[in-house]
Amino acid sequence: MANETRFERRLDRVVFRAVTPRAAAVLISSVATVITFGAGTIMTVVDHHNFPSIGAGLWWSVQTVTTVGYGDHVPITIAGRLVAALVMLVGVSFLTVITASITSAFVDRSRREQETSDAGVVTTATQLQEMNGRLERIEAVLSARR
Repeated sequence: MANETRFERRLDRVVFRAVTPRAAAVLISSVATVITFGAGTIMTVVDHHNFPSIGAGLWWSVQTVTTVGYGDHVPITIAGRLVAALVMLVGVSFLTVITASITSAFVDRSRREQETSDAGVVTTATQLQEMNGRLERIEAVLSARR
């Protein structure tokens, strides 16, 4: 695709490398961790009155990213609410897209393996038909010599 950005190409390479369930889990948990720590830190800086410590910001971030939302810490300032909205949208949409991309890669790999397997069956069937034709010709030649 000619219109891909550098970020999209890099994301494609990262997702393409996550070909095992373990690699996919590492990728998804890494992204979730980065989002959580980043959002908690930003919220502590942006809305320091309601989130006076990094712990309070991280606790809020964990609740928001996991969509638990206990409500014990909520942003009140406009900047805090903007950060919260961004975290909610990114947390839900970005992780969903990564998960879907990895699932798509697994399905695509499985489909290719199935096609390869099916091609092997067709090749074997063709070879058996050729061998059967040869045997019939050999039997015809041997019958003619008798």
